[in-house]
Amino acid sequence: MFGVKHSATIRLRRWRVLLMAGLGVVMTAPARAPRVEPARRAQAATVVTITDRLTFEPRRVTIAVGETVEWNNTSLLVHTVTGDPDKATLPTSAALPDGAAAFDSGLLEPDQTFEHTFTVPGTYRYFCIPHEGASMVGEVVVEAPGSD
Repeated sequence: MFGVKHSATIRLRRWRVLLMAGLGVVMTAPARAPRVEPARRAQAATVVTITDRLTFEPRRVTIAVGETVEWNNTSLLVHTVTGDPDKATLPTSAALPDGAAAFDSGLLEPDQTFEHTFTVPGTYRYFCIPHEGASMVGEVVVEAPGSD
C-alpha cells in the first residue's frame, strides 16, 4: 500500500495540473537529464533495470558493436550510469576499452532512462556515483563483428 501511495505522489509531483477559472488545464513537465542518441538506433535497445536494491539488473550484458543499452531507473532513489574512470573513487568501479569515450548519465530521477550506443569493442565497467561504495557496478561487453 505504501508503494502505491508513494508512486501516486511521485506522479503528482511530475505533472502539475493547474486549474484556473475559465483557463482550462495547463501541464508542466520537470526537466529531464539528456538522453544519449535517442531513437536513432537501428535495433531495439538492451535494457538494464536500476533497482532499489542498489543493483543494475542484469549486472552484465553482451551486445554487438553499434548496439544501444538503455538503463531504466525503477528505483525510488536517484542514480547515475557512469563509465568514466576519472569519476570513480575505487579503481575497480570503471574501465573502458582503448579508444572508447567515457559516458555519464548525470543524475537519473525515478522513472528516467539513459541510453548509450557502444561503437568500440571490449569490456566497459560502469558504476553509480552515489552508490559506488555499495558496489553498485555493471558491465557491458561489446563484441566485434564475427567474434562469436
